[in-house]
Amino acid sequence: MPDHVDDPARLPPAGTAGPAADAVPLERHDAVRLAPARAERRGAVERVRVRAVADTAERDRRDAVAVEEPMEIRVACGGERRTLAITMRTPGADFELAAGFLAGEGVIAGPERIQGISYCDDPDVPASARFNTVTVRLRGERLPEMPGLDRHFLTSSACGVCGTASLDALRERPFPPGALPPEHPAVRPEALYELPGRLREAQGIFGKTGGLHAAGLFTADGEPVAVREDVGRHNAVDKLVGWALLDGRLPLRDHVLMVSGRTSYEITQKALAAGVGVVCAVSAPSSLAVDLAREFGMTLIGFLRDRRFNIYADSGRVRTTTP
Repeated sequence: MPDHVDDPARLPPAGTAGPAADAVPLERHDAVRLAPARAERRGAVERVRVRAVADTAERDRRDAVAVEEPMEIRVACGGERRTLAITMRTPGADFELAAGFLAGEGVIAGPERIQGISYCDDPDVPASARFNTVTVRLRGERLPEMPGLDRHFLTSSACGVCGTASLDALRERPFPPGALPPEHPAVRPEALYELPGRLREAQGIFGKTGGLHAAGLFTADGEPVAVREDVGRHNAVDKLVGWALLDGRLPLRDHVLMVSGRTSYEITQKALAAGVGVVCAVSAPSSLAVDLAREFGMTLIGFLRDRRFNIYADSGRVRTTTP
């Protein structure tokens, strides 16, 4: 049976139910074995019955809602196995999510460290739950040291990893030299103004449900490269980074990250780990996100909508026409 991987060029349109997106033939990164899904799993959208009320009228009808389910992320190496996190996510691109999470936490830096990624095949686990556990198998004889992940934790779809991230821990991360080169990539306001609309156009599941966040990767000229959706902003970023990692695109020095909603510390940290120099959002950043961006030389833009934005941190990348 061939190995499999998520490939955005071969995925069904966003929001399409049916076989898992992880069941796409692998043509690249054949050093990474990604086990196929052997059965149909829960999709990203479900239909529910609702009572719709408008003014004095009401009626029963069916509506589409985004699916939210827990996913356990495990890492294995040699004879060791460990649970790193349980995150609430929208099913889809689960292997990317696991790989991106490990990259954001500094466990891996590229696809060469990964031997394989698979869903749970434990016969003692109910079939309905097997697609909610993903194991990343690393090359080597034993698990690497993971001081920032010394305990199990739950990450919700709202706030990302709680209790593990701090500026001190991030300062100790061995980022490669020139991870965020100053003044690169150069971006102009006209290109930035296009990002919210282009991100929204790519949100197929949001168009059906109105209930998902998105993270989009763009060129410095504003051309879309890849977009991922999830109930959690941080999950959408992990899926995007995981796709880039498995496709051998890290670091993302030449790209711009655009997210829906606000920019939290977790999102800024994940972008930094992926080498993204420009992070934009339609809403505000948190104070810790601003501190992180300024310390590490990242460009951080908020309230990017209606042809306006605020620059909270910059290293000469935004080329405005005014002095």
